[in-house]
Amino acid sequence: MELIVDRLTKQYKNKIAVDRISLTLNNGVYGLLGANGSGKTTLMRMLCGVLKPTSGEVKFNGIDVSEEEYRDALGYLPQDFGYYPEFTAYDFLLYMASLKGLTKQRAKEKSKELLELVSLSDVAKKKIKTFSGGMKQRLGIAQAILNNPKILILDEPTARLDPKERVRFRNLISQLGKEKIVLLSTHIVSDVEYIASAILIMKDGQIMHKGSLGEIISVIEGKVFECSADSKTAHKLMADYPIINIREESDKTFLRLVAEKPPCETATVVTALLEDLYLYLMSQPWHFSGGKAAMLLFSFSCRFQYARSLCIQKL
Repeated sequence: MELIVDRLTKQYKNKIAVDRISLTLNNGVYGLLGANGSGKTTLMRMLCGVLKPTSGEVKFNGIDVSEEEYRDALGYLPQDFGYYPEFTAYDFLLYMASLKGLTKQRAKEKSKELLELVSLSDVAKKKIKTFSGGMKQRLGIAQAILNNPKILILDEPTARLDPKERVRFRNLISQLGKEKIVLLSTHIVSDVEYIASAILIMKDGQIMHKGSLGEIISVIEGKVFECSADSKTAHKLMADYPIINIREESDKTFLRLVAEKPPCETATVVTALLEDLYLYLMSQPWHFSGGKAAMLLFSFSCRFQYARSLCIQKL
């Protein structure tokens, strides 16, 4: 199986939301990381045929995204999937199965099978309006795979889930990736760090980096440092380097940052993580985008928390 994205572009007046993206995806889980506003949702909607591109094309095994055969191979979970609150989980899946062309008997079999897969069989007869956010998202996954799709596209599926639900959700996606092309969009690094066979990092409508976890982290390997510094040194480091983490430790400030060489005498190099790379890339001043704004906000938050802690100590 092969999903080919060739120079895909979407422009709205003077804004280019997706800028000439080319990809080739095969079986496995692909994690699409990017800040809000980076173009992830626009890209995924074009891959689903929901949104017409300005230019470029999408084909699965030679079949164009506009053809019915492509849609038959597709499963899609948008950020907010539509459901009927008064429907039970089982009735909702039966309804969705009929829309996807399953026979009545097959719809019943598949609905029961999928409710078991997503751990909702015990609440199959309960109304969806009584479900938690995690339960609704699991039901969303079930409806997305009713037709046994070869391509599964999931847009921010874990955004409102608690940690326990996110782990359960990731395990389910990992299983599905063995036989399908799964593209999972998120801005939560841990959602893809452990299950993605390949990671795509998107910013300003472009794919900045793509590859396995080890391949893309190598960009900053040997450049992530941790150190404890006094107030004056901490202020200088926060002004000069991308700060990944900051924490007060008695009379010192602990910092984790990215630098080309040791930023101070107490700095020690540490193993780079995907989160380090993500925050580092979002801080690069190519364009003032949603990603840049997010990093500036993160950096400001670090400084605010640091200043606040100093004030508390003085009091």
